[in-house]
Amino acid sequence: MTRFKLYTYFRSSASYRARIALNLKGITYEQVGIHLVKDGGQQLLPAYRAVNPDGVVPALVDHEAGDAGLITQSLALIEYLDETFPTPPLLPAKAIDRAYVRSIALQIACDIHPVNNLRVLKYLKQQFDVTDAQKDAWYAHWIQSGFASLEARLATDPRVGSCVFGDTPTLADLCLVPQVWNARRFKIALDAYPTLVRIADHAASLPAFAAAEPARQPDADPPVPA
Repeated sequence: MTRFKLYTYFRSSASYRARIALNLKGITYEQVGIHLVKDGGQQLLPAYRAVNPDGVVPALVDHEAGDAGLITQSLALIEYLDETFPTPPLLPAKAIDRAYVRSIALQIACDIHPVNNLRVLKYLKQQFDVTDAQKDAWYAHWIQSGFASLEARLATDPRVGSCVFGDTPTLADLCLVPQVWNARRFKIALDAYPTLVRIADHAASLPAFAAAEPARQPDADPPVPA
């Protein structure tokens, strides 16, 4: 039996982060697709709620940890992998640099991503009857606000290299790449964020990131015919 099982959705930003981390660590894992749209949202069905009562993805099962082996929340999951498989490290050696990397990761994972998550967008549509144009404007507002702040920080920080911290991917890059991917999916103009785009495009070209890209996942929806 494969040690790790990842419950994932190909377009989920948080699942995308987890896949990158597993790939960077060279960990073989089983993927279980949980489609967030089909069947009214498979994450809400009893079968998945029995795994993760929160009804969100990703969820990682480490079979070697027994009954304690379920890990939820992508950043906790990634740090667990980093502590369990320390090479290559996803956090810098110095405490001040770890705080910097975590702050970028948390700004994306806690300030930008949650307000644009699928369940928030669905709630806006269902409870407030917003139009698709209004929903897209909501999404764009929070991306632009968050990216403007990130661009200002990263454009001037001397620790930035080809990645958020130097030239080696860290937890911050694992969060940035999926968020830029999603912004492009929603056709958000990114000309105002050249530093973010440069870093994300470089990281996305690395094999571990490329293998985690949504369209390459076994649970990805088939492409729409042109």
